[in-house]
Amino acid sequence: MNTNLLAQINSPIELRKLSKNQLPQVAKELRDFIIDIVATKEGHLGASLGVVELTIALHYVFDTPNDLLIWDVGHQAYGHKILTERRTKFHTNRQMGGISGFPKRSESEYDVFGTGHSSTSISAALGMAIASKIKGDLNKHHIAVIGDASIASGMAFEGLNHAGVTDANLLIILNDNAMGIDPSVGALKNYFTNVKAGKKVRKNNIIEALNFNYSGPINGHDITAVITELERLKTIKGPKFLHIITTKGKGLIKAEQNQVKYHAPGKFNKDTGELLPQTAKIEPPKYQDVFGETIVELAKKNTKIVGITPAMPTGSSLKLMLDEIPERAFDVGIAEQHAVTLAAGMATQGLIPFCTIYSTFLQRAYDQIIHDVALQNLPVIFCIDRAGLVGEDGATHHGVFDIAYLRCVPNMVIFAPLNEIELRNIMYTAQLGINFPLAIRYPRGRGTLINWKLPMQTIEIGKGVCITEGNEIAILTYGTIGNTIIELQTELPKQKYAHYNMRFVKPLDEALLHNVFKKFSTVITLEDGALQGGFGSAVLEFASKNNYKNTSIKTLGIPDKFIEHGEIYELFKSIELSKEIILKTLLNF
Repeated sequence: MNTNLLAQINSPIELRKLSKNQLPQVAKELRDFIIDIVATKEGHLGASLGVVELTIALHYVFDTPNDLLIWDVGHQAYGHKILTERRTKFHTNRQMGGISGFPKRSESEYDVFGTGHSSTSISAALGMAIASKIKGDLNKHHIAVIGDASIASGMAFEGLNHAGVTDANLLIILNDNAMGIDPSVGALKNYFTNVKAGKKVRKNNIIEALNFNYSGPINGHDITAVITELERLKTIKGPKFLHIITTKGKGLIKAEQNQVKYHAPGKFNKDTGELLPQTAKIEPPKYQDVFGETIVELAKKNTKIVGITPAMPTGSSLKLMLDEIPERAFDVGIAEQHAVTLAAGMATQGLIPFCTIYSTFLQRAYDQIIHDVALQNLPVIFCIDRAGLVGEDGATHHGVFDIAYLRCVPNMVIFAPLNEIELRNIMYTAQLGINFPLAIRYPRGRGTLINWKLPMQTIEIGKGVCITEGNEIAILTYGTIGNTIIELQTELPKQKYAHYNMRFVKPLDEALLHNVFKKFSTVITLEDGALQGGFGSAVLEFASKNNYKNTSIKTLGIPDKFIEHGEIYELFKSIELSKEIILKTLLNF
């Protein structure tokens, strides 16, 4: 029986003591280790399985952490974490208090740059390479591993464009598997596909034209070939580019066959790869599916509706429209800036663009929101998915800043539905015709209603509603977190607490607020966004502007710190927003 080699590897130091002919065994053991853990603990599976050989080769050839290695996005970094002093902690991956699912500088010296969003690796590695040169360290290597979906993003091209006119000791490795989370799209993907197929591409190789020393494509699962090429490239100065071909999900047949599903599959049988059966009980829908089904329903009747997503058709459920009405639904790749301005251009021509982007990724298109949409007062409808805390993906993916960063933008109207019906109704209202940009924010996960497909009705812009009457304390909620107060009503003293679903943070329902501040001496605001600049801040500004000095205002929301990873309930508890702690807070008034 072979000795388990992976069990003897705590860091790349032990890895480098092995002979090259032992490394295929390490690769098999590393794959099995990832599968064993992720099968029960969940996480991002396919991307890490696809780069096992590359991960081993990089740490074998280069002197990490002295040589600097960056993993773009970080979905593929599980093998890297296991080989860099975190094998015994890997079972805590993405759990509260455990290691992060993404590279994180505070976690390990081997994680030289934190990632989570795409296309940052080239710029960061180039910055490090220039810094090394300035400091006189001409022998340090700087490596960025980036996927074919991420390299098509504008920021990656900005980095390539700059790097090509430097003599930086930089190696960019293109991990080409024709996949992001969904299949890669666009002309650049087609270009790399032709290169892989050995077709003669027109004129120059696009990478060589940018002044890189290009090599490849090579088989990324042939560990000997990868090591040989890395050792050769290690001797070459200046910007270099290695093109490797991998299979996402390599080593688990089900993951190779269904690469979208097995990007992050949930729990599965580690031997067969079969997903564990889901509960048979009838559950409320996911908010993303409410969006996806509703836009299809509306678009079938309104031919002006178009749908746009930057590389998240499955995650946003725009795939439903891509499948049914492909001529009016667009996956533009990892290109949030382009997605927003594309929508703006469509709006100028009378189309009704629904641009669906995760809250955390919409941050990447902030200038386009202001300059291209709001400044021109174009009726683009932003459907902001994954608003609020998202759970195990942690600080890089929580959608807690959108209220604050959108509320200061002139012309912008910002709505958060309490439930699935309100999400459908605001989408219905928007497509009837608006003359302003509209942001609709909703969370990850399931709603609260089974019977949600009711006839759609219009929503009056800027109007909140009273859910429960009361006489002493007013609770103003914004968005789906208002359901927490609805659930708590039976545990609260009757007639004491009034509950208002504000729905709009911009414009605020000032008539409603005047009534509230005239009637109640205590007002509590509750939101699942950042307190600084958020809904509570808007209410405080209203009170100040209108000189309501005799009302005590308590704001509840996300505190001024980055929230780490963990189950959503645990995270809410950690910031005193769990149902139990909110009840305790309310009863103290």
